[in-house]
Amino acid sequence: MAIIRETIRAIFITLMLWLLTAIIYPLIILVVGQAFFPYQANGSIRLNQNGEPIGSALIGQVFTSDRYFHPRPSTVRYSQGKRAKPTGISGASNLAASNPELLKRILEQANQLRDENLQPIADIIYTSGSGLDPHISLKAARQQLTRVASARGVKEDEILPLINKFTDGRFLWIFGEPGVNVLRLNYALDVQDFSRQ
Repeated sequence: MAIIRETIRAIFITLMLWLLTAIIYPLIILVVGQAFFPYQANGSIRLNQNGEPIGSALIGQVFTSDRYFHPRPSTVRYSQGKRAKPTGISGASNLAASNPELLKRILEQANQLRDENLQPIADIIYTSGSGLDPHISLKAARQQLTRVASARGVKEDEILPLINKFTDGRFLWIFGEPGVNVLRLNYALDVQDFSRQ
């Protein structure tokens, strides 16, 4: 009788824990997220002036044109275009510092930056740990300022306020470094160009 009673108790506890952790807790998180933080809970999707999604403010996007600030390099191949399927992946290359392939990639990136008269600094040479970092440092943004301003035919002083506006501060005012959100900055540049026309 004791074994049956203990088995029933174990099954009951297992079911209660399953109910709590698999149903009740996720529902509470869903309701709190949708009620108090709907923008963040739904992926921080940025919309253009037509209400179409252009990307997430939390995930790095690929920009290759000289008219845009370029993000950190990534080993993740982002989905591009309307027909592309989302990759749903993140992560670094996991290459050791002694790996010749990593050294070759870094040297190629540094040489490309030197050809563009840019100083090769860490956050525009090295990938982030997740490969999805949406920010670059203020130094990286200022290094690209001349290229972007000349490609858009505007003065650097017109872009500097946007860099300052889309710079996110330190987390809890003490952790990390300030960073410029590349997607938000590039979209603001496009809006500024559109309003100028």
